[in-house]
Amino acid sequence: SKKQAEKAVHQKKEQSKTKCRKARRRHINLVAEFNHRQRKNIWLETHIWHAKRFHMVKKWGYCLGNSPTEKSYRACYRAMTKHCLLQDISYYCCLELKGKEDELLKQLARICSIDAGLTFQEASCLSGRFEGSLNLYRADRYPEDMLGPVTFIWKPRDGSENRQLWIWVHPALKQDILRELKAIFQCSEPEEICITEPITKSIQEEEQVEVVTSLGNKRKKEDKEGEKAVPVKKIIGDGTRDQFQSYSWIAQTTGIAISDKSMEILRYRLIGPLSHSVLTETLKAASVQTV
Repeated sequence: SKKQAEKAVHQKKEQSKTKCRKARRRHINLVAEFNHRQRKNIWLETHIWHAKRFHMVKKWGYCLGNSPTEKSYRACYRAMTKHCLLQDISYYCCLELKGKEDELLKQLARICSIDAGLTFQEASCLSGRFEGSLNLYRADRYPEDMLGPVTFIWKPRDGSENRQLWIWVHPALKQDILRELKAIFQCSEPEEICITEPITKSIQEEEQVEVVTSLGNKRKKEDKEGEKAVPVKKIIGDGTRDQFQSYSWIAQTTGIAISDKSMEILRYRLIGPLSHSVLTETLKAASVQTV
């Protein structure tokens, strides 16, 4: 028994030398750990990158990079004025409206005004060519009771009278604007409330943990790709919505549907004179074959 104990200690030392300290201290399941750590404040897709380089703040239900840890302000300014600077603004919330164009425009006209500038009916925006921006007000209350600024994009026409509209709002304004949109379109909760998947370990993950524990091996479980593996992060709701709250509503009379697409559509902002060239070099147009 003494020899077996010495042999076990020797094997343990050999195993610990095969990986660096950082790898040995790695969590047994990164996905489960990351999901656990973002129960209250949701992470953006670029969270890990920002967390290593920025001072993080918890705002509006998200964990956001506030200021860089290094003195890179001059580099950022230089990128904005001469090159290209990219910002992750995925924390902005996206509200999707679907339905007949005439019905959409009729009700949306109640929460904005031509006197304040642009409206949802602007020809260049309505065609889907350009993004528009305007201030929203409570229904029929202009110029009082302003809700806040939003940007919007119409999906280009496809020959049908049904249209699709995306409205982007700041997370601090989302609940008020969503409530007003549901009111003017008379959208009610669907009968079946969609509940997002709770943060639980899968049966396979639990079995792997049991195997590691039963062997008495305290080393962290190594996946197929080793240290370079990137865990797949599950989005549990979003920072402005409880995970058990519904995220789609429909009007029984008009068929207008409102969906909360927050954290389902990522959004990046490019600033600088080379932004367009960066996009053209990065994105390649797909060849569309018409039958």
